[in-house]
Amino acid sequence: MTDTLDLDFDRHRRQGFPEVIYGGGKTVNEVLAAATRLVEAHGKVLVTRASDDALAALTDSLKQGRAHPRSHCFTVGEPTPTCGPVAVVSAGTSDEPVAEEAAVTLVMRGVRVERFRDSGVAGLHRIMKHLDAIRRCHAVIVVAGMDGALPSVVGGLLDIPVIACPTSIGYGVAAGGHTALNTMLASCSAGVTVVNIDNGFGAGFAAATIALLVARNPRS
Repeated sequence: MTDTLDLDFDRHRRQGFPEVIYGGGKTVNEVLAAATRLVEAHGKVLVTRASDDALAALTDSLKQGRAHPRSHCFTVGEPTPTCGPVAVVSAGTSDEPVAEEAAVTLVMRGVRVERFRDSGVAGLHRIMKHLDAIRRCHAVIVVAGMDGALPSVVGGLLDIPVIACPTSIGYGVAAGGHTALNTMLASCSAGVTVVNIDNGFGAGFAAATIALLVARNPRS
């Protein structure tokens, strides 16, 4: 099985972080073989969307690692944070798997994370009470399903980069996250950037890049 893998061992040099393993659609052996080789090469690895069986195999074989069952991530070599913070705001508890994926990605890139949970627009007081803390962050990821309105609210109140991440949470016309995605793409708040449905990893990686740039070029 290992012979079928063509891993990108040069990605760390190009992008500052090794290849990330997307576990969806891969067999347990494929995930385990890729993770093992990347740990051997770089001393760290991030696996996303691993199945329960893959998480169990990774935990058993890579004992220095850590499973994150809610987001189905697995990590080895979490660094000490050197930059940030980045805020991760989730609208509801149902959005937590995607929010955790974003947070885990940030941590693996050495970014300090501030979490703000259960802050959806159905009760605006919940996000309002966190604004001062979020404003002190270098960027904010806003994770929301249903109507997807929360990023527009946050984007209209802050002067830091806002990365909106729609989730597939919601009934009927929520359409598996497409309603939230379209709402975020149509946001009237200036500068809101949108990633794909349930793509906590993409949101986390983008926000980490912002935080790392800020650390290299601090404000005077």
